[in-house]
Amino acid sequence: MLENLTDKLGSALRNLRGVGKLSEENMAEALKEVRQALLSADVHFKVAREFVATVKEQCVGQEVLKSVTPGQQVIKIIHDELVKLLGEGATELEDKKPLRIMMVGLHGSGKTTSSGKLARYMAKKRDYRPALVACDVYRPAAIDQLEMLAKNEGCTF
Repeated sequence: MLENLTDKLGSALRNLRGVGKLSEENMAEALKEVRQALLSADVHFKVAREFVATVKEQCVGQEVLKSVTPGQQVIKIIHDELVKLLGEGATELEDKKPLRIMMVGLHGSGKTTSSGKLARYMAKKRDYRPALVACDVYRPAAIDQLEMLAKNEGCTF
């Protein structure tokens, strides 16, 4: 899912190449595509709207530095705003046992693979004995995949 969002954001900013100054006119189409990319990644419409408005406010009228392209400058602004939106620091897991973590996300977004990686981390670095529990009733192969990951990581399934 993030790769798809990255691709869409990249294509949205391609039309800013060769622009000397960021204006409302040359930003309009790019920001429209950024908004659509966020919406297609299931970002709430109000969050996407506010995000695009903030980026537009910061971009329009800026002189583009000779060492960077307008697209690179907009990418930096978008990156900074995404960091503000999502938060800069990592959230620490509580050290109490039992610890339950539920993975939720769209189809194909990497929940099963991330669960295996998280189980490995919890076992090796945090001294937990993770158990992976499959709850995906819509994709039968997910249960098999999770079982294989659990076996590979030495986890209970």
